[in-house]
Amino acid sequence: MGFINVLKREFSFISGNYRTLLISWIIMDIGMEMPNPNFQKYVADALNGPQLALGVIGLANFLAMAIVAFPGGYLADKYGRRWLITTMTFGMALSWLFFALAPTWHFVLLGSIISSLCLIYQPALFAMFQDSLPPERRGIGSSIIQLVHGTFNTPGPIIAGILLLHLGLEWSMRAIYLIMTTLYLIAAIWRLRLKETVANGEPIRARYFISSYPKAVKESLNVWKNVPRSMFWLFIVQILVMFGMALTQVINQIYAIDVLGITLEQWWLVYIPLLLTMIIASLPIGKMVDKIGRKIPLILGVFVLGVAISVFATGNFVTIIVSMILFGVANLLAMSAVMALSTDLVEPANRGKVVGFRNFVGYIAMGIGMFLGNYLFVEGIEINIPQLPFYVALGLLVPTFIIILFLIHEPKKPLGSVQLHKNRGPS
Repeated sequence: MGFINVLKREFSFISGNYRTLLISWIIMDIGMEMPNPNFQKYVADALNGPQLALGVIGLANFLAMAIVAFPGGYLADKYGRRWLITTMTFGMALSWLFFALAPTWHFVLLGSIISSLCLIYQPALFAMFQDSLPPERRGIGSSIIQLVHGTFNTPGPIIAGILLLHLGLEWSMRAIYLIMTTLYLIAAIWRLRLKETVANGEPIRARYFISSYPKAVKESLNVWKNVPRSMFWLFIVQILVMFGMALTQVINQIYAIDVLGITLEQWWLVYIPLLLTMIIASLPIGKMVDKIGRKIPLILGVFVLGVAISVFATGNFVTIIVSMILFGVANLLAMSAVMALSTDLVEPANRGKVVGFRNFVGYIAMGIGMFLGNYLFVEGIEINIPQLPFYVALGLLVPTFIIILFLIHEPKKPLGSVQLHKNRGPS
């Protein structure tokens, strides 16, 4: 009974909105990883995309996300989180039909843009997540999310591999996107249970999406006058890491198959160790973030990321599996530390705007990074240096380390969470 009481005490914060979001992520995560192993080959081979198609899709995808980042953060703080989250989850669910029914790669491009525009709800989602956690549980709360993602993402590559072997590349991907449409619709219905966390939020109207844009940009810029300097440098670190990862992620499958000699039938297997790592290491890393602070795990995360990139760039099938495990550890360390530290540093009333501004800049950086990574890979092949995107990504880690070591400081007293309020506005 003592052990059960300890568990109840440790995890008593899993309730209300946090629990609702957790369950919705479980439903969505079942399908989220399914298309990732073979997406690049689906666009390039099944849909006859040109050499820079992946870069164009990545650029358009993240530019669309950037467009809605400012109003997303502003609307989340001004009018509330719930309406944005519930409505746009339905929109995302329907966007996957463009991927499933695409006759050419251009439909994937269109579907990516629509899906990304629906992510206007992302600042509201993260703000509601932050609102729902007590300060002393932010590390473990963030890691539980990573645990859920890892656990329920894990079957995705396996299912994708089985479908690939039975249906081939094209039809396995079409089936996967139909499955994702169904799962996202279920999650959207479940999220109708969410409760608003913004007090006195005004009812939102469709016209606010356009009319609020100038004010959203202004307030998202002005918010940096009201947050600690460490939050600004943490933002710079996030941008550098996001840009560096985009350089390599846009071509990692094609690089592994065309340069390192991994087969299409082998590639999906490398995702399984990555996702298992997210399951096994998430809670211990979350506890570490709560016990020893945020900065040391962040430093470790960036270091492990550098090792993972190096191992992948020069790897074979076995060493790529090792690099994927390292990517998982790096992601857990960095994400848990960043989410906990940013919550410690920013007042609840400003969290949506800070997330919105970070997303705006970060998405532009990732879009440019994906196009540049695709371009560097194509040009690198011409000059016999296909590792070029990986070298640039490694170089960006140097200023990242310097900023973390000397310019980011943890607050003596973390800022608090907020209380729930009754629903306001239409749903």
